Amino acid sequence: MARRRGWGGSPPGDDAEATRRIVAAAVELIGRTGAEISIADVAESLGVIRQTVYRYFPSADALMTAAAMASVAGFLDRLAAQVRGLDDPVEAMVEAVVYTLAEVRRTPHLGILLSSSYSNVRPDSLTSDEAQAFGMTMIRRFDVDWAAHGYDEQALRELVEYVLRTMQSFFLSPGDPPRTDDELRHYLRRWMGTAISAQTAAEEFLER
Repeated sequence: MARRRGWGGSPPGDDAEATRRIVAAAVELIGRTGAEISIADVAESLGVIRQTVYRYFPSADALMTAAAMASVAGFLDRLAAQVRGLDDPVEAMVEAVVYTLAEVRRTPHLGILLSSSYSNVRPDSLTSDEAQAFGMTMIRRFDVDWAAHGYDEQALRELVEYVLRTMQSFFLSPGDPPRTDDELRHYLRRWMGTAISAQTAAEEFLER
């Protein structure tokens, strides 16, 4: 019996198509297994050798990040709908964190940039360019006039880092038992909300 060629018998036409198909295979595997995947897993699913995947992605981390970023577009649309009409920065951020944590439990792709296993491999992944870009894209879609609340570009980036760190803490240790969504909202309003409001208070003080 003739051995079946890789790529399901239909090799990609160029490098761009190969990259898209590798990422799509990774996304499908993560969604099916709910866990990190390896270069070998993706190569096997495509019927190619590992070196073929390594040609486009130098490490499993790089491939996991690409899969995560490829999966966030739909999430950002759903998140924007969830926080639509919330123009208060505290309420918008609290709802965004609660919704994101719930979505990650349902959609493994979204946890790749913040998951505990991923952070063990790359402790700096939380503040990587990819994670920061994701966070900035997220908050810019809110109905919040950030400038009116004292947030310039630097303050927004620091807010994104702070919120990402907060979410990672809940990934690493959700609690036993984990808080309900309403309990989490109350907790975040009290502690994270105070930090977010501090920027507005500082801006008002400086304007006096």
